[in-house]
Amino acid sequence: MNSEKSAMTKPPMLTAQQALDHLLSNAKAVSESETVAMQAALGRVLAENVNSLVDVPPLDNTSMDGYAVRTLDTQAPGSTLKIAQRIPAGSMGAQLELGTAARIFTGAPVPPGADAVVMQEDCAIPEGSTDQVQVNIAPTAGQWIRRRGEDLTAGKTALTAGTYLRPQELGVAASAGLTHLNVKRKVRVAAFFTGDELSLPGEPLKPGGIYNSNRDTLLACIKSLGCDATDFGIVPDSLEATKETLRKASKDHDLIITSGGVSVGEEDHIKPAVTSEGRLDLWQIAIKPGKPLAFGAVRKSGENKDGETWFIGLPGNPVSSFVTFLLFVRPFILKLQGRDAGMPQSYPMRADFDWLKGDRRNEFLRVRINAQGGLDLFPNQSSGVLTSASWGDGLLDCPPGHTFKAGELVKYIPFNSLLA
Repeated sequence: MNSEKSAMTKPPMLTAQQALDHLLSNAKAVSESETVAMQAALGRVLAENVNSLVDVPPLDNTSMDGYAVRTLDTQAPGSTLKIAQRIPAGSMGAQLELGTAARIFTGAPVPPGADAVVMQEDCAIPEGSTDQVQVNIAPTAGQWIRRRGEDLTAGKTALTAGTYLRPQELGVAASAGLTHLNVKRKVRVAAFFTGDELSLPGEPLKPGGIYNSNRDTLLACIKSLGCDATDFGIVPDSLEATKETLRKASKDHDLIITSGGVSVGEEDHIKPAVTSEGRLDLWQIAIKPGKPLAFGAVRKSGENKDGETWFIGLPGNPVSSFVTFLLFVRPFILKLQGRDAGMPQSYPMRADFDWLKGDRRNEFLRVRINAQGGLDLFPNQSSGVLTSASWGDGLLDCPPGHTFKAGELVKYIPFNSLLA
């Protein structure tokens, strides 16, 4: 009797960290790269280090509108100097002579001989004068001067391989004199959705049917990460249809994502289909929402029959599907792209509500920041209520069995850090 009970005992559920560690231990960055123009590089990942072609800035220049001076001439406040030259940005000044100042504008090269800039607010033009300036402070050497190469030095690394290219990185590359960047090719992701009850928006609903919200949610998540996404649509609830779609999706993609069909019911065909076309692990993860997750690989069909395409099957409930994508699929894709990946960064925030019934699973509650700087809770945390994710601006990471009262600090994960 005891042996029978032991055989029927379910394996322990994986923690979120255990599941993610297993996923990431399998993921390898795509090896192919391409060279693209600067404006086509936004949201891509650098394939190689980028070295600066120039010193940035190329010359010592002023960071303020004002007057370039010698500190020897301005050791006491109130020193009066002759304005000997005017240097706008884009012009080169002449040697600054003793007892003179140069009117200078932001970004202009500091003239030889000057060792400080005094901003115009600290200067005055003596009454009736047109060519003199009174310096009302005693500047220190180097004041308001940006030194040549203080940002970038010619020949040195400006950006490293694996950098995700945001607008600011493109600006760094442009300041380094570059017009094109070598980037990793885009990760190619296929998605399809199972369930005879599903209809696409715009179609008449079937008896007992629902509109497929997961299609638009997950495809948007995939595209937000800079992937090429292919939509294989809604697949009929049959083993052969599921296998055929897996074969098609495996040809030219790095990853296949599905939603629904990862349970063990008679109409759930993902497990036998993937097992037939490749290999599969079906996990139970100790999180809420999003308990079931399938991970494996499908043998490639077509010309590259020796390779495999990764497979991740998500649960069908819309919030479960969304949350498990953020926690597990996103880091997996990041690693395929060659980016840093891991559990999302959380931040301590004040909860402005009580949570007095801790679940045995790690809960991810939909919350949003209120005007007082605390977190409010969406009142319905059901895995089928997708409006909780639309209303919220992040997740509260609540450990297993954890409870708290209003005013306590909790772990907050903002959505805007999970969708790029």
